[in-house]
Formats: sequence, structure tokens, C-alpha cells
Amino acid sequence: MLIDFFFTLRDAKIPVSIKEFLTLLEALQQQVIAPSLDEFYFLARLTLVKDEAHFDKFDRAFGAYFKGVAAVFDNAQGIPPDWLLQRMRRELTPEQLAALEKFGYDKLMERLQELLKEQKERHEGGNKWIGTGGTSPFGNGGANPEGIRIGGKGGQRSAVKVWEQRSYRDYDAERELGTRNIKVALRRLRRFAREGAEEELALDATIRATANNAGYLDIKMQPERRNKVKVLMLLDVGGTMDEHIERTEELFSAAKSEFKNMEFFYFHNCVYDYLWKNNRRRNAERFPTWDVLRKYQADTKLIFVGDATMSPYEVLQPGGSVEYNNAEAGAEWLARCVTTFPHFVWLNPEPEGVWQYRQSISIIRQIMNNRMYPVTLEGLDRAMRMLSK
Repeated sequence: MLIDFFFTLRDAKIPVSIKEFLTLLEALQQQVIAPSLDEFYFLARLTLVKDEAHFDKFDRAFGAYFKGVAAVFDNAQGIPPDWLLQRMRRELTPEQLAALEKFGYDKLMERLQELLKEQKERHEGGNKWIGTGGTSPFGNGGANPEGIRIGGKGGQRSAVKVWEQRSYRDYDAERELGTRNIKVALRRLRRFAREGAEEELALDATIRATANNAGYLDIKMQPERRNKVKVLMLLDVGGTMDEHIERTEELFSAAKSEFKNMEFFYFHNCVYDYLWKNNRRRNAERFPTWDVLRKYQADTKLIFVGDATMSPYEVLQPGGSVEYNNAEAGAEWLARCVTTFPHFVWLNPEPEGVWQYRQSISIIRQIMNNRMYPVTLEGLDRAMRMLSK
């Protein structure tokens, strides 16, 4: 059984050696873990994976081989899990949806505190209590245009806050693209120069020097020709971006291949006062956004990648982040980014046809001076032309 598991990991391009596999078998023989699939998962990852960069590949291979592993769901503290189980969903007409009231950020937070004290039982399909499937702004699976999502999945993509501990995974920079077209589109952003050690044969200079030397070989060397463009890529991760993982990974992989002088950071929904490079350690290893803005030169090309789909409060309101109370609005941080780096674009994986229906997209497009482009070949071509100016 475990031999097939070993080859499954190898097929997933995880560099697992026979020695590491034997270490896993020895640990199992010594009964260092209880007979639990969860404990076997951690033991296998500990013994077989040498680099954190392969954790996501390991998770996918492990889940595929063992037909899926039940994830541990940490329910929102203080709210019984049964309240968050969705058993019904109300279908509302467009007129009914338009009539729903928006409370506003401050009233939402105050009302949630009141309901946590008052509510004593589960509700569904209603318009007041914490529940599911209704028009209440508290719970999940409902139709309220502006609320606080608690458990489950969102329906309107406009939650002001999300009450849960959320985990994201890094985009895979080694993903093999099914097409070279993305790389070809990115190649419009090039500025070549020869710098560094002379390690490449200069064929034309060698021919001329040999001819001038009466036919005796006179080899001339030159530095390698490299793309000098410096790129800073800020990637939205988690939430609604989960729907665009495949396309974003293709873009990310192509960019890392084409731009040798590229740095990247992650954010969620909107840029605030800190960024991160590793999603597993995003709460422990943070990079202040001010430091990032000061570190890179003004001629760096800034590329945002995100669907810009969120509650408008996340962009405009201090404390509007769904995860914590940010001191300054996301709009202020976005404005600082585009002021610091005059060459910038925003790449949006959402279809361009839906942009006009998303208020947050309209707001961010305005901040970006309409430099938002779809992640299509035509959109990438326009974006690279803009950055090349």
C-alpha cells in the first residue's frame, strides 16, 4: 500500500528518496504514532518532505491517494455549530434583493454584539438572527447585500467581516503551463542589457578579432544578455480568489520565468499595512507595507493580481478588513503604492463583462486610473504595453 503512496508522491514531483521512505516505514514499525490517519499525515510529511515549498503538492497527493482527508473545521468561537448548518435557501426576486437594507459598518458590528447576547436558538431563512439561508446580515448562505459571514460559504461576495480562521496556500511557481502564450504576452515587457561577468561567447567580435589576427583564433567573451526590468508583483490570495487559482498560478509561474528581477508579496482582498511571502506563516512573518514601498526603486514595474471583489468597506473604511481592524483604509494604501511606483497595472482574473456590476471593482479601477486589465492574452498584451511606456 505505502509503495504506491511513495510513487504517488514522486508522480506529484515531490523529491522523495528511498531513504526517507524507509525512515517512514521504520517509524511506523516502532509505533511512534497512534493508528490515526491524521497522525500518519503529519508523520509522512515530516519524514518525506524536505522543503516547505512542497507542502501544498504533498497535501494534494495525500488527499488524492487516500480519497480525501477530513479537514478539521474550527467553528466560530461562541456560536454553536448547529446554527451554521444550512438546510434551506430562500430564492428572492431581483425586486426583493434590491429592497434589502444595508445597515452600514458601525451598526452591523453593534447589532452583532447584541444578537450574541440575546439569541438562544438556531434560526434559518429569517431576516434578524444569526442563521442561514435568509436575508439576515449575520450567518451564511443568505442574500443580504452587506453582512458578516459566520461559517459556510458566502453568496453575494460582499461580506464586511468573515468570522473564522482562514488558511491560504502559496501559488505554485513551478506549475507547468499548458500554453506558452502567457509567456509570449509578458515578453513585451523587456529591456535587455549586458552586465556582469563575461561568460558568453561573443561570436561576431571573435570572428572580427580572428580575421584581424591573420587567421589565428582570438576568442572574445561578453556578459550574458539579460532582461533588466524590475518587477514587484502583489498577489491577492484566498476567499474569492480560490476560484482563480489555476489561472493565477499560470500567470505567476510565467512571470517568474520571464522576469529574473521579480519580487512578490501576498495580500488578501486589499493592500493594508502589511504583506507576506508565505501563506503558512502569514501571521508570524509579516512585511510592513511601508518597508516594501521604500525598498524598491521608483522605476520598478508594479503588478497587482486580484479579482477586486469584496465589500466596498474593505477599500474605503478604516477597520474594513474582514480579518482585523486596519488603522487606515485600503484605498489610502493603494494610492501610496501607485504614487511610489508610477508604472503599475492591475490584472483581474474575473471576466471583464462583470466588472461594471461589482462596486469594489469600480472603486479600485478609479484608484488605478483605469489601468485594470483582464487575465486574457489580449488583456496581458495591453497591460505590458502600458508598463513599457
